Amino acid sequence: MPWTLIKAILFFTILALLAWVAAALSSAQGGIRIAMMGKEITLAPLQAVIASVVAVFGLWLMARIIGLVLAIGRFFAGDDTALSRYFSSNRERRGLNALSEAMIALASGENRVAMARAEKAQRLLDRPELTSLIEAEAAQAAGDSARAEAAYRRLLSDDRARFVAVRGLLKLKLEAGDTETALKLAEKALALKPRHNEMQDLLLQLQTGAEDWHGARATLSAKLKAGALPKDVWKRRDALFALQEAKVLLDGESSIEAREAAIAANKASPDLIPAAAMAARSYFAEGKSKLAQRVLKTAWEAQPHPELAAAFAEIEPSESPQARLRRFEVLTDIHPDHEETRMLLAELNIAAEDFPTARRALGDLVTTRPVVRVLTIMAAIERGMGADDAVVRGWLARALSAPRGLQWVCGSCNSIHAAWVPVCPHCGGFDTLSWSEAPDAGTASPTGTEMLPLIVGSPTPAARVVEPTDTAEPETAPAPPEAEAETGAEDEPEPVKPAASPFVSTEPVTPEELARRGAF
Repeated sequence: MPWTLIKAILFFTILALLAWVAAALSSAQGGIRIAMMGKEITLAPLQAVIASVVAVFGLWLMARIIGLVLAIGRFFAGDDTALSRYFSSNRERRGLNALSEAMIALASGENRVAMARAEKAQRLLDRPELTSLIEAEAAQAAGDSARAEAAYRRLLSDDRARFVAVRGLLKLKLEAGDTETALKLAEKALALKPRHNEMQDLLLQLQTGAEDWHGARATLSAKLKAGALPKDVWKRRDALFALQEAKVLLDGESSIEAREAAIAANKASPDLIPAAAMAARSYFAEGKSKLAQRVLKTAWEAQPHPELAAAFAEIEPSESPQARLRRFEVLTDIHPDHEETRMLLAELNIAAEDFPTARRALGDLVTTRPVVRVLTIMAAIERGMGADDAVVRGWLARALSAPRGLQWVCGSCNSIHAAWVPVCPHCGGFDTLSWSEAPDAGTASPTGTEMLPLIVGSPTPAARVVEPTDTAEPETAPAPPEAEAETGAEDEPEPVKPAASPFVSTEPVTPEELARRGAF
């Protein structure tokens, strides 16, 4: 409304100004005298102005007539498009000017102006592959999704602009949160341009989010063929997808396919811990125990891990604790000084009720690596050796505020996960989890948990100071939860000592679990 009023005021102001100029010229004295070829013409000031305007118009009209005559001459000379170019040249010039203004307005952030100029250019040029694209981009930037979608859909009919249209619609669906439609559009866009790197990454991200592991493996292979992915990285990531595919098949009770997928994942990346454990269980289900042991041994050589030890224990679930100790030498002899091996040996000896050997196996980890698991193993050893409850409680009190040790930690957002997953649910990072220690792995103690040893007892009373013994013994590492659970329940000699300690476990014990077990 204000702009309409301003335009009306300007119109009447200009009209009044012209009327004033005409009145002034008509009342002015003198004039213009033109003498030519023996004739003389005298024009008043107003007549002179009118004559000048008519002369300019006449010159312009003459130029247009001359141009038309020349176009007709070229047409009769054989140029079939001479007349059409003549009549459309001015229209095209105005359309190109409008298109230029639209592009400048879009680049400067004037989205509404860009859309208006794009509409004008479309009327003058009839080039939808240009004008519709600018209109769609401007509408999307202005937040007008409906108009942007309509413009992109107009582009679908043009083969040259179809990929751009699908890509634009894909972005609109992602902004709206419609990932299902976005996934289908990404597949269509990649079919139009199979080597488009950005679309490959986007489709891979959408497929992993939708847990379409089979499709993700196909997209990953396409990236390899396009040269956008090194072969070693492809092998690692393909193994991850194969592992997840195996897990999905296991959930669906398709055991044969799941076993094949798990074995394929392990072959692609032998050092991938979850794949090795699942492949070993697949071999064991097929009765191939030696292959299962070989897979776990290879993975243990790359990195000792409790999950590998747990799978190794499942190969012979009914063996005695002493037999299990002998069988586990295949693993414990590989990295004898590794902390996982030392904790594994300690827990296996606890299950066999050989507490002094368990203490020697643990070595100096109590002082050099006082994590939750080490301290709870030490509490189990003390209880098995008949120590006072105050000593046991002292070790458990220390465990309450101790670091949790190695866990599955996301390298992007530092979030901790109970089990390995290919995609971090917190930050969406792919293949970012590693078996490491969290940056802030200690447990906060706002209520003074560190004072508990003074209340419930000290882990090293004056009468019996526990010191690391036999540090030259192999430093050992983690034991599988299944190992203790199975061996502890198997042989039940006379319980002279509380050997079947509830604290023998391969998993870190939380303070809540310690409280549940009646430690305090």
